[in-house]
Amino acid sequence: MNEIIPMEIINQKIFLIRREKVMFDVDLAKLYGVETKHLIQAVKRNINRFPLDFMFQLSDEEFLNLRSQNVTSSWGGRRYPPYVFTEHGVAMLSSVLKSERAVKVNITIMRAFIQLRKMVSNYSELFRKVEAMEKKYDTQFKVVFDVIKSLIETPPPKEKRKIGFCREKEK
Repeated sequence: MNEIIPMEIINQKIFLIRREKVMFDVDLAKLYGVETKHLIQAVKRNINRFPLDFMFQLSDEEFLNLRSQNVTSSWGGRRYPPYVFTEHGVAMLSSVLKSERAVKVNITIMRAFIQLRKMVSNYSELFRKVEAMEKKYDTQFKVVFDVIKSLIETPPPKEKRKIGFCREKEK
C-alpha cells in the first residue's frame, strides 16, 4: 500500500471522547495540509453534511480539561473548543475538501478506523474465550483444591508401635 501518511501516525490521532472514536480538527487539518481555520470554514459552509453524530464541538469543561493536560500559555494557543470528527464525519470531509491529497488522506484514515474496529473485535473475542476458560478451569481446579484441603485438614495416620518385646535386630 502506498499511503500518503503512515497508518501509525493516524492511529495516534484517534481518541475516545464521549464514547466515540474521534479525530481533532487540528490533527485533520495537518494531515490534509490545510490550516485549521480553513477546514472549519469548509465544514461550516456545508454544515448540513455534519450532524452531531458526524462532528461535535467539545464543551467548555472538556476543553479546559484538554488545555490543562496539554499545558498551554494564557496568551497563546487555541481560544475556542475544538471540533472533533467521528469516522463518518471524516468520510464526509472528503466531499467538502476537494483536493487530491484530501482523498488520499481520507482513504488512509478510513483504513485506520477499520483496523481499529478489527482490533476491538479481536480483543472482544479473546476476552470471551478467556472468560470461558476461567469458568471451565475454575471448576476443574476447585476439585484439585478440595482434595488438597482435605489432605491438609486430615492428619496422616500415625505409625503403630509394635507391642511387646523386640530384639535389637528388629529395631
